[in-house]
Amino acid sequence: MGKILYLECNSGISGDMTVGALLDLGANKEVLISALESLGVDGYHLHFGRTSKCGLDAYDFDVHLENDVEKEHSHEQEHSHGHEHSHEQEHNHNHNQDHVHRSLSDIYPIIDKLKSGDRVKKLSKRMFEIVADAESKAHGIPVEDVHFHEVGAIDSIVDIISTAICIDNLGIEEVVVSSLAEGFGCVRCQHGIIPVPVPATANIALAYGLNLRFMDVEGEMVTPTGAAIAAALKTRNKLPASCQILKIGMGAGKKEFKQANVLRAMILEESEEENEKRWVLEANVDDSSGEMLGLAMESLLEAGAADVWNTPVYMKKNRPAYMISVICGEEEISKMEEILFLHTTTIGVRRYPVSRTVMGRNEKKVMTKYGEANVKICTYKDQVFVYPEYESIRNLCRQSGKDYQEVYANIREEAKHCGTE
Repeated sequence: MGKILYLECNSGISGDMTVGALLDLGANKEVLISALESLGVDGYHLHFGRTSKCGLDAYDFDVHLENDVEKEHSHEQEHSHGHEHSHEQEHNHNHNQDHVHRSLSDIYPIIDKLKSGDRVKKLSKRMFEIVADAESKAHGIPVEDVHFHEVGAIDSIVDIISTAICIDNLGIEEVVVSSLAEGFGCVRCQHGIIPVPVPATANIALAYGLNLRFMDVEGEMVTPTGAAIAAALKTRNKLPASCQILKIGMGAGKKEFKQANVLRAMILEESEEENEKRWVLEANVDDSSGEMLGLAMESLLEAGAADVWNTPVYMKKNRPAYMISVICGEEEISKMEEILFLHTTTIGVRRYPVSRTVMGRNEKKVMTKYGEANVKICTYKDQVFVYPEYESIRNLCRQSGKDYQEVYANIREEAKHCGTE
C-alpha cells in the first residue's frame, strides 16, 4: 500500500512552512542545499533551525536576503522576533543582488539550471504557472505579461523549488491537503492595500477547488505561494477512512497567532481494512453494440477497476438492454465514469458504496512438468487455497497439447509440493 502525505493547514500555508515541515519529515538537507547551489542564484542565505510555536517544537526554515534587504513579497508570512532560534546551520551566498521583477520567461531558465530530475523541474514550473494564471486574472493582463513582485522574489523562488526538491527526495506520490485556514482583514502589498484572502490566493482556491476555512484571526494565513503549493501537490480529495501515521513533521510560520502557527505534515499508510471499501458504478444502455461494450469493459479493467460485468436487463418499453457494473475505489470513480461516458451511449451513471470480505492473497510461480505457471495463493483463517491463473493454464495446454483439467491438476499438485497448501 502506498504512502500518503497529509498537509494539515489549520494555520494556513506558506512556502517556508511547507519546506520546514518536509525537512522535519526527513527530507535531506544536504540534497536541498546542493540542488539550490546549482541554480546560480545569489543574494541570500538559508537558516535551518528549530523554534517554539505555542509550546510546540517546529522546524524553522527561512531565506534571508543579503544586507537585510526587506523581503519584497509581503504576501509571505513575515518573520517574528518574539522567540529564539537555535540554527543548526547557516548556508551563505555572499553576492549582493537587488530585487528584480521576473516573468515566467525569466524564472524558467533558472529552474532549468537545477541539477535535479525532471520531476522536480516540472513541479517547480507548475507551481509558478499556477500563480501566474492567478495573477493574470487578478490584474486583467496576459500570463506572459505578469511580472512577479512577490513570487519572483528570491526567497519565494527558493521556497517553491525547495518544496519540489523535498517532495521528490521523500518519494511522495500521493498528497491530501486539508481545508486551508484563512484570516480576515487587509494586507499591504506592492500595489497598495488589498483584502484577505488576497486576489491571487482566492483565484487559486477557485481554480483548483481548494477549501478555505475562515478563522477569527486578523491577517493573511494563506499566501499565494502556499496556495500554489497546495494546488500543485494535491492528488486526492480526502484521506482514507483508516490509516497509520508513519511520521510527523512540523513547519513553523513567521507570524504569531492565538493558535500555533505551524503546518503539520504527516506521512500516512492506508490500513489493510480500507482496501475492503469499494464503490459500485452502474449504467443501463439499450443502444450499444457488443463491440462497444467489449471495449468499455477492457478500458475499465485496464484503468484499474476491480471488476466489470454486464447483466442483461429490460428497460422502459420492454427494450432489451445491458446494465454495466463496475467495482472500483473512491479515488477511481471519476476516471471510471469518464470511460463509461466515452465508450458507451449511457447518459448517466449511478453509484453506491459497498463493503466486501476479501481473502489474503499473494502470487507465486511454480515449475510443472509442462512449464512455469503462475498461481494465486489465498488464505482465509487457517485455510489455504491455490488457484492456477487461467493464462498460464491456457499457454501450457497449447504448448503441451494436454487437456485443461490435466494441466490444472498438475499445477495444483506442484503448488502443494512447494508448501503453498
